[in-house]
Amino acid sequence: MSVTLQTTLGDIKIEVFCESVPKTAENFLALCASSAYDGSPFHRSIPGFMIQTGSPASQTVKVSTSIWGTDFEDEIRSSLRHNARGIVSMANKGPGTNGSQFFIGYGPAPHLDGKNTVFGHVIGEEGMTTLGKMEAREVDKKGRMSGELVKIESIKMHANPIAG
Repeated sequence: MSVTLQTTLGDIKIEVFCESVPKTAENFLALCASSAYDGSPFHRSIPGFMIQTGSPASQTVKVSTSIWGTDFEDEIRSSLRHNARGIVSMANKGPGTNGSQFFIGYGPAPHLDGKNTVFGHVIGEEGMTTLGKMEAREVDKKGRMSGELVKIESIKMHANPIAG
């Protein structure tokens, strides 16, 4: 299964690891399908590390709500690591605190292995180009991008990860 995040800077296609992390995938895909992420800002960017999004657009960036209305447990898999650019992982505040927020890695982040659930990766050149545009944006000390807000406009769902 895959989704395309249609952002204000371009599209990012993500293959979701449904079989490896079923609960995380269910949460993410249900939020995508319900348009919960539409209008969600990319509220934190740390060049060389990651960019974060996933707060419902109608809420503050501190909100991270799962489809169950409560936090859910991590699905840490030793085979899924933060080992490359474009890895997609759940943002959390510690063990068992997953909600709706997620991040996309700008590069390897092995210090997050065992702490954050990896549930997908960016596929295709267009997504990597868009990720590069995001990383190139100027940020302040708190990782907030300057200029026009970068956000998810909508999400397109695909049954086949390589489908257009």
